[in-house]
Amino acid sequence: MDGDPPLWALLVFFLAVGGVVAVVGVAVIVSVVGLVVGVKALVRGRWQGGGDGEG
Repeated sequence: MDGDPPLWALLVFFLAVGGVVAVVGVAVIVSVVGLVVGVKALVRGRWQGGGDGEG
């Protein structure tokens, strides 16, 4: 009983790690999507000669 941590401690630890991983993953995905959308909008605007007020 002394050596093993209680089950709730493990649960809290895994929840904390999972939360951090989820936040980092979402941040990376949002950054990549934003970059791709921005580059596409930039390229489209250049090709159209400035675009027509969209974006």
